[in-house]
Amino acid sequence: MARTKNQGARREALIEAAGRAIAERGLAGLRIKDIAAEAEVSAGSVLYYYPELGDLVFEVHQAAVERYLAHRHAGTDTIADPVARLRVAAGSGLPRDSDDGVHKLLYELHGLADRSRPHATLMASLYAREVALYTTVLELGVAAGDFTLAATPADVARDLVALEDGYGLHIFSRNPAVDHAAARDAVLRYARTVTGCGRL
Repeated sequence: MARTKNQGARREALIEAAGRAIAERGLAGLRIKDIAAEAEVSAGSVLYYYPELGDLVFEVHQAAVERYLAHRHAGTDTIADPVARLRVAAGSGLPRDSDDGVHKLLYELHGLADRSRPHATLMASLYAREVALYTTVLELGVAAGDFTLAATPADVARDLVALEDGYGLHIFSRNPAVDHAAARDAVLRYARTVTGCGRL
């Protein structure tokens, strides 16, 4: 049992190290020795647990998606008021700046979706789960009488995620016209329009 736990901990450490290496160097130049250096182990140790680099990169992508979603849910799930919950949700999907670690890693890894079915499936799952997060908040707001939606909750949720993704890309690309605060204001402006809620 202890051996299994140790192996799990080693794999987690390698996933974290690979994530740091990808965020710092990008995928194009990623080498086993970079991951080994980040994890402070030998290249042989990396290859022992991950003989195929692609398997490790996929697990990094999975971990990044789960970390990102956990952060979003941690900020919203304990808020009872749907209006306050939507205000928090609108900021949680945007990078803080162009050096935001999780977003930087996700943008880098999402680039694999066009040539890898597992990465494409993972990215589609992330999108669906973000839409579900917003759909829940919107449905709660309708039930509470706070929101009068101009479209179905799922349609509004999809639009909110698309806005986050679009503005997030500009933040990540260092567009001087878009920062976190401006992007969040834009998402909330759209939310006010489609929910009829002035408190947003």
